[in-house]
Amino acid sequence: MKHKLRINLLASWGDHAIGVLIGFFLMPFVLNTIGDDQYGLWLFICSIAGYSGLLNLGFAETISRFVAHHSAKDENDEINRVASVVGAIYVGIGFFVMALSGVVAFLLPYFSNLGDNSVFEVRSVVVLLGANVAIGILGSVFGGVIVGLQRMDVERGIRSISGIVRLALTVWLLKKEHGLMTLAGVFLATTLVENIGYALVVFRLMPRLRLGWSYLNTKTLRQCLGFSLFALLDGISSKLIDATDTVVIGLAFGTRAIVPYYIGLRLVQFITQPLQLIGSIVMPRGAELGAGAHNDRLRVLVEKGLGLAFLLTAAFWIGAYFFGDSVIQAWVGRSYGESHQIMLVLLGAQVVATPMRVLRGVLFGMGEVRTPALLYFAEACINVVLSLLLMKPLGVLGVALGTAIPIVVVELGVLLPFALRRLQFPMAGFLRSVAMPQLPALLMLWAYSEFVVRNFSVTSSWLSVVAVSACGGGVLGATWLITRRLMQRPMPLPA
Repeated sequence: MKHKLRINLLASWGDHAIGVLIGFFLMPFVLNTIGDDQYGLWLFICSIAGYSGLLNLGFAETISRFVAHHSAKDENDEINRVASVVGAIYVGIGFFVMALSGVVAFLLPYFSNLGDNSVFEVRSVVVLLGANVAIGILGSVFGGVIVGLQRMDVERGIRSISGIVRLALTVWLLKKEHGLMTLAGVFLATTLVENIGYALVVFRLMPRLRLGWSYLNTKTLRQCLGFSLFALLDGISSKLIDATDTVVIGLAFGTRAIVPYYIGLRLVQFITQPLQLIGSIVMPRGAELGAGAHNDRLRVLVEKGLGLAFLLTAAFWIGAYFFGDSVIQAWVGRSYGESHQIMLVLLGAQVVATPMRVLRGVLFGMGEVRTPALLYFAEACINVVLSLLLMKPLGVLGVALGTAIPIVVVELGVLLPFALRRLQFPMAGFLRSVAMPQLPALLMLWAYSEFVVRNFSVTSSWLSVVAVSACGGGVLGATWLITRRLMQRPMPLPA
């Protein structure tokens, strides 16, 4: 089991490493090719289209959870029932998404300033993105089965190939013809191929998997709904936190103002998404251990996952504090004044949120969805209200603060104590085994960064940024390994 968990974690990180490399190249390429105005409009439309992803109603997580649970008990008929029930629901949702995208495409020009972009092009982009969402929802049935079987190495491999193809097509076609329709068409084509790949792989991994009307029953539907409603609430909360900011900024300040905010946000996503994958990986593992009532092993899983997430997120924040502005200039090719501040605020919040995502994943895997989902929803609502209040006096930075403050307050003050009680993990033991062992390495990284800033000039060239980052990673890793070795060494007995 440990071997499978390591493979899934390495596969997820490998997939994200490819995604980061693609994103690092693709975003500045698209931005500098189509310009701030069109790119801001593209981000605005994608943020609106992203909300339609909520129409999966939380069933993607439901499939992963129940497939992992029933697979541990070798209950193949139950897996067939779950996949068939969710698949039938998603067929109907797919048709609804297409109809909804048509309505949004018709109304969008009346609610947003499109600048010099043609109405026909914008409407076509919305319809294409709607089709992209519909296909993604249908394909999430098979993606959920793969994750539930804890074969994320396969799922991430397909997604990595899709990302590479999307990169190649975007660069090739966008050079020939600038425009948002080119981007939307590339996204639709690669999403279609990606989800066909998921379906082919699932039937190879599970030859006994069957989808059909005969497996539909109300009992399975009720079980799925009981879990998915709170998974949906969790998804709504995530969208309110992640996507609402760009929509609010676009409506209040214009779509062009989204660009500097998104630069800071995107860098934070590059950093934290591989760490957040730990939470996605431990969810089916938590379901498997929960089915066998292995509470001690669950606590070990939480301890290792949280410690690693906290160490790496805090280390990236230290690096961003000292060298973030150089990274932004090296990446985009020019300076955006507010992006560094926004990056520090959002990444500081993720020092708390990313480790808590591991806890939430374990709780979801155990079937404990109600309280974490309600807390996350409360956090999202506070985020929206606070962002709107701080936006007027502080501008775009106020939107970032409105996102960060609720994360720190709700997750540290409420979710953490609740999760530790549920896992029967004392707070003192949690601090001693999770937080304290990471502090020596983080302090050494801070000292290294101070030394570099005081004695060297870090330019905005990639050579300088990579060299400083590599040395900093070496300092962090060496200190962490030494600290771990010392902590594992048995104390000598008194004479």
